[in-house]
Amino acid sequence: MTDPRPRPDAPSTDLPPRLTRLTFHGPLSEARADRMVGRLAGTAPRTVLDIGCGWGELMLRVLAAVPGATGTGLDLNADDLARGRRSAERRGLADRVAFLEESAQDTSRGPADLVLCVGSSQALGPVEPPRHLPRALASLRRLVGDGGRVLLGEGFWQRTPTAAELSGMWPGARADDHPDLATLLDLAVAAGFRPEWTETASPDEWEEFESAYRADAEVWLAGHGDHPLAAETRERLDRHRARWMSYRGVLGLAYLTLVPVR
Repeated sequence: MTDPRPRPDAPSTDLPPRLTRLTFHGPLSEARADRMVGRLAGTAPRTVLDIGCGWGELMLRVLAAVPGATGTGLDLNADDLARGRRSAERRGLADRVAFLEESAQDTSRGPADLVLCVGSSQALGPVEPPRHLPRALASLRRLVGDGGRVLLGEGFWQRTPTAAELSGMWPGARADDHPDLATLLDLAVAAGFRPEWTETASPDEWEEFESAYRADAEVWLAGHGDHPLAAETRERLDRHRARWMSYRGVLGLAYLTLVPVR
C-alpha cells in the first residue's frame, strides 16, 4: 500500500516552497564540490566544524568520504538544520554529525581538523563591512588545528561596482563591503594562513544558484496568483531578481583552501 504521507523534504502544494531545488546554499557545481571533497578528504580530517552550515551538504559529503570522521554544524536557521538532520539520517551519518542551533560568534568549539565557512564569515564577528573579515579570519585561525584546513567561501568584487549598481543591491550596499580577490588573499595571509588552493565561482555556477534559489517559488506563484501569500511572494521574488541583476558579473565568490601557519 502506498504511504500517503509526504516525504520529509516534499514541499506543501499550498505554500511557496523553500529552496528545494538547491543542493548547496551557494554557487557551487557538483563537479567543483567533488574536487573540493576529494582534496579535503585527502587530508584525513577526524573532526569537521561547519560555520553557518545551513543543511550541511558539503560537510556530509566530507564525512561520507572519510570513514570515522565526525562533524558539527552551527547555524541559527531551524528549518535548514532539520533538513540537514534528515539528510544525515538518510545517508547513515546521523551518529557522526550534530546540527546545532547556536551562534558561531565567540564559539568555544574547536579546534577542528577541517573548518568549513562558506558564505558565512559574518557569523564570526561584527557584520559591519569591511571590518568583519579580519576578525572572522582570526577566529578561523583559532578554530582550526595545526596541520588542518579551512575552506573559506567569501565574496569579493570582480571589479569596483558603480554607484548605480550599488543602489540596486542589498540595502546600504557600499564599495567597501567586499575586497577584491588579491586583497582577500592578503587578509588571509595576514591572519596566519597560506592559500593552498584558490578558485572562484563561474558565471554558470552563479546562474544555476540564483535560478534554483527562486525557481520553485516562481512556479508556485505562477499557479497561485490569488493565494493570500501571492503578493508578498511576488514582491520578494521581484526584489531578489532585481538585486541579482545589479550584482551579476560584479560580485564574485572565492573558495579558498587555507593552511594554518604554525
